[in-house]
Amino acid sequence: MRERKATVLNCFSPPVMIATMVTEASLAVYTIWRYAMTPITRLITLLLVCLATFQLAEYSVCTGLGGLTPENWSRLGFVAIAALPALGLHTLHVLAGKPGRRLLMVNYAMMGAFVLAFLAFPNVFDNYQCTGNYVIFHLRPRFGGIYYLYYFGWLFTAIGLAWKWLRELKEQDHKEQTKRETLKAMIAGYLVFLVPVTVANAVNPSSRAGIPSIMCGFAVLLALVLGFYILPRVGEPKALTKQAK
Repeated sequence: MRERKATVLNCFSPPVMIATMVTEASLAVYTIWRYAMTPITRLITLLLVCLATFQLAEYSVCTGLGGLTPENWSRLGFVAIAALPALGLHTLHVLAGKPGRRLLMVNYAMMGAFVLAFLAFPNVFDNYQCTGNYVIFHLRPRFGGIYYLYYFGWLFTAIGLAWKWLRELKEQDHKEQTKRETLKAMIAGYLVFLVPVTVANAVNPSSRAGIPSIMCGFAVLLALVLGFYILPRVGEPKALTKQAK
């Protein structure tokens, strides 16, 4: 009787981490090269850079790349993803043409607090482990609970607001068509990494320890939505900007 070889899930193995990082970094470089730096292109560029930075940090924790310790790479990675909820919410405000200054100020203030914590506080991480499929970051229990409440709270707030604004836009108004298309794309972009993570955690509860790694692995789909669907609709190509001058 033949023994069956164990199936290894290589979705987020180091080679895939670096491939994902190259994809996201390339999209950021392309954005800078192709489009004028308007508020929306700056935000999308920052989102792509943050996603790529986390992938680089993950890869470095697993491979020992560079002169930084695993702890410092972990800190850098979490600084990058702590910025994602605020940048995503800001992007939605710009796409929908909503000011929302107070809400954004609160989100950015909370982001700044977590960035400071990850950069300056000692013993933020209890441990970090590369499993071969994804990286497990062990945040201190109380701090980790607060951080995940911040992270998922703002993600779901962003989806809720995008849905609300989408329903307010008139389908018959062609001037608002681009807003409708890009808001739908952003909602889809959020869901393409939230839904698979939820399913993965339901099927295999032990994967919950690797939520940041798994989410950012699927978040490359959000990067593709930003680069290939949203930017062509809202970005200002540099060639056209030069002609206008």
